[in-house]
Amino acid sequence: MAPDSAEYAVRLCNISKVYPGTARRVNDRISLELKRAEILCLAGENGAGKTTLMKILCGVEQPAEGEIFIRGKQVRIANPLAAIRMGIGMVYQHFMLFPDLTVAQNVVMGIEPRIAGIFYDHRKALEQVNAFIEAHRFAIGGGTRVSDLTVGQKQQVEILKLLYRDVDILILDEPTAVLTRQETVSLFKTLRALKAAGKSIILITHKLPEIGEISDRVAVMRQGALAGLRETAAVDITTISRMMIGAENAPDAGAAQETPGGPPGELRGELGGELRGEVLRFDDVTVRRRGQKQPLLDHLSFTVRGGEILGFAGVGGNGLGVLEALLGGFLHPASGAIYHRGKDISRFRISDLRREGLAYVPADRLRVGTAPGATVEENLIMNRRREFGKKALRGFTQDLIRRFNISGSWNQTLGTLSGGNIQKLVLAREIDQFRDYIVFSEPAWGLDITAGAAVYREIRRLRDLGAAVLLISANLDEILALADRIIVLYRGAAAAELRDTGGIPDIKERIGAYMLGGTA
Repeated sequence: MAPDSAEYAVRLCNISKVYPGTARRVNDRISLELKRAEILCLAGENGAGKTTLMKILCGVEQPAEGEIFIRGKQVRIANPLAAIRMGIGMVYQHFMLFPDLTVAQNVVMGIEPRIAGIFYDHRKALEQVNAFIEAHRFAIGGGTRVSDLTVGQKQQVEILKLLYRDVDILILDEPTAVLTRQETVSLFKTLRALKAAGKSIILITHKLPEIGEISDRVAVMRQGALAGLRETAAVDITTISRMMIGAENAPDAGAAQETPGGPPGELRGELGGELRGEVLRFDDVTVRRRGQKQPLLDHLSFTVRGGEILGFAGVGGNGLGVLEALLGGFLHPASGAIYHRGKDISRFRISDLRREGLAYVPADRLRVGTAPGATVEENLIMNRRREFGKKALRGFTQDLIRRFNISGSWNQTLGTLSGGNIQKLVLAREIDQFRDYIVFSEPAWGLDITAGAAVYREIRRLRDLGAAVLLISANLDEILALADRIIVLYRGAAAAELRDTGGIPDIKERIGAYMLGGTA
């Protein structure tokens, strides 16, 4: 009998997925319903199969078996375009926007209004998009260039793209991963308004406290199977954590997720609490975009020494991404200089920086630092192939896979791994090859509780062994828990520098004020 179309927007029945060349079922006979006008959170550890299941619903992947019902009608979703035509759309962790185009141009891309069916009607496109923005009370303008938006505003553009295409089943993959608390509050307000308007929403998330804040029901996946489906009001985050991990002694989920905890201390004593010498120095560094008056980075100066974690906080669009690109060698200063142990490295190429001692974990793991078509082993030994014989290489690879709990085999194609496992692979490679200084940008983005806690331990371990660690993060809890000093960026400049933050009253509120251009 067909599922009740009056109650359910989506019904998945016994969905399974197995990737070629692997024996493991990424999805194992999953049955799950999404009600009309509800917010359903989909939780689970990295590699649990959450994103794969949603890609099947969006037509990106095809199931090996099972049935899909949309509004009571059985369908086959052949591709993402077919999904859009059925009213299904997904906002991915890594936004699919054209930064040099306006909001309106991005929103109408592919279905642009035309004059006489031929010429792109810029005015009509802008009017239509601005009408959608006003109707949904988004804090953006249709004529604004996407590169000038904050991360939260870019996310609004992705949602607008779907609403403009009349999507009423929305899937968001880790939507708050790099949002500030203020941006998260704004997003949740938008999602509640969409729910009230009759939209059905699925949120893939690792942030367990947010499940109780935003969802009506929560579905938990573990090792490719559905571990449970509950009314959110009937469970707490500890219960959800135990369902995810499959153990009665699961950690305190709230503490693990939002407050990584203090330094372990066992290695810190080896340094006697003292910092080592200067490792990296920015001296009046400015970065400009051609034709734009406001610098992307504005006369930035700082020093980071061995044995410390220097954290950088800020709202998206205020210089964090530019700083990361400079440190990674993708950009060079227009003026000023960058020094590594006294050597000017301002114009060094990426390969030169690597030889100089840089290890680098980028925010965008998929586009920077990985080769999706290569194997797990090939990605793990990037830049180090000549160091190993064949036998030693296999042992090295399998050891990293074990140490960092990567769900995948050494000969598996990287692109078949989950986003969280790709992230763990990049972390494993960069942490293992660390020699001098290391840049972490959004290190726990998209990681589950256990993996995130392990990354925080590794960051502290490197610091305690004498590393100069530069931590770039939009997650204030992460910054406060890990950083020895914090520099807040606003409009590309250092708005404040803080240390010993544990003793500063209302520290999160003060940093938040600096991030928005105020004083505290």
